[in-house]
Amino acid sequence: MATPDPSQVLGRITLVTGPEELLSERAVQQVRAAVRKADPEAEFSETAAGELTMATLGELAAPSLFSSTRCVVVRSFEDLPEESVSGLLDYAGAPADDVALVLVHGGGPKGSGVLTKLRKVASVTEVKSAALTAREYPSFVVGELRTLKVKIDPDAAAFLVQAVGQDLRSLAAAASQLAGDFEGQPITIEMVKTYFGGRAEAKSFAVADHAIFGRTAKALEELRWALDRGTAPVLVTSAVAGSLRSLAKYKSAPRGMRNADLMREVGVPGWKLDILRDQARGWDDEGIAKAIRLVATADAEIKGMAHDASYSLEKMVLEITRARPSR
Repeated sequence: MATPDPSQVLGRITLVTGPEELLSERAVQQVRAAVRKADPEAEFSETAAGELTMATLGELAAPSLFSSTRCVVVRSFEDLPEESVSGLLDYAGAPADDVALVLVHGGGPKGSGVLTKLRKVASVTEVKSAALTAREYPSFVVGELRTLKVKIDPDAAAFLVQAVGQDLRSLAAAASQLAGDFEGQPITIEMVKTYFGGRAEAKSFAVADHAIFGRTAKALEELRWALDRGTAPVLVTSAVAGSLRSLAKYKSAPRGMRNADLMREVGVPGWKLDILRDQARGWDDEGIAKAIRLVATADAEIKGMAHDASYSLEKMVLEITRARPSR
């Protein structure tokens, strides 16, 4: 989100909705930047919606001795008391000219009624911070680095997501680190592996790849390394399940598709497609189905049905490599 013009936030209400906290916070900061641009001496204040009454809103929005321009941020808008709704809607119908009011709603059904009413008011602008889909995380990384004037190879962006995980703050921090350490150079997958190839999530996918390839010893070695260094067992089952699902999608995709179309069909980057192509030679549909059931069993065990998670994971690896029809 680019910094809006002050006229887009002053005398208006900015409604920030959605579960992605990083994106929501950036939207709030952009409003603040626009207010500061309009008046460097502007006053800034915050409150929780659960404490908001029209009296407190009036106090927060009132001019001070130093500036008549104000930016008021109301957090956790889903907790707005019912008795404050009508007053807020009245304010939305005629907001104060020198006040930028920001209402931050964390997503979910709570408070959806007042959101619906606010969306119909002319003075309200909504900024959504919807949860990203799996395919959108690499694009987020590309966008982060673009703002830092750095290019990144799409495969490198996808590997960074695999290595760091799907927490946007962590991904943003990783992108910033890469941009700073490589001084504007195009970021390649080799650069990402140098910095992040040893992360817990990446090790979980290494276990998955070795198991699906039938490399029992390597899979067990990576598994023990990961568990010894504190990798959560659920990350391992999640990685193996995800890799098997991708393999199933690859094998069921129409033959003869171009790589770009196949990547979209399966939902993986190019480098992962190459791995799947090699792995697919050793599997049939029955074997994949059996392997997926084995992962489901192990996942249930580590979530409470068994006392020894490491034993359950080792058994899963051994049985998956045995389920592979051809070696």
